Amino acid sequence: MTLLILGLILWIVAHYFKRLAPDLRASMGNPGKGVVALLIVVSVLAMIFGYKWAPFIPVWFPPAFMVHINNLLMLVAFFVYGMSATTGRLRGKMRHPQLTAVKIWAVAHLLVNGDLASIILFGGLLAWAIGSVILINRAEPDWKRPKPGDAKKDILVVVITLVMFGVVAGIHIWAGVWPFPG
Repeated sequence: MTLLILGLILWIVAHYFKRLAPDLRASMGNPGKGVVALLIVVSVLAMIFGYKWAPFIPVWFPPAFMVHINNLLMLVAFFVYGMSATTGRLRGKMRHPQLTAVKIWAVAHLLVNGDLASIILFGGLLAWAIGSVILINRAEPDWKRPKPGDAKKDILVVVITLVMFGVVAGIHIWAGVWPFPG
């Protein structure tokens, strides 16, 4: 559990560094980007292995139907995340699509995982995403909404959403977690 918590803390510190210490981060130049990227990779590995190795301590017992809600929310999360990269009509509909997708992802996983390690991991990343939105909005209160593009590009986001959902479901199956209701 310690490795999981350390990974989560490292993730938060690495991501908040630019917002909380902008002058220090700027003084590091391009090598600083590499250091932050390395810290993020290390934090992800620590969270993955910390979660895998954490003891299973049940806190609550999610009902089976939550798997359906989780899968629906995951489709929404992939779609919302994809909105950040689209040049279609959806561009600019939401200020923080990636962070919103992380929030949806975290809530979806909290609905189907009732153990302490899951609550720490997904709850911690949910708190990080909420905090990130607050920090960004305070630092940059004026957001210039991008102009919408071609609607055909939005169809591509739907296709990518479905493909990514399939890939991630496959990774879960490979890792021994069946993501679909029995």
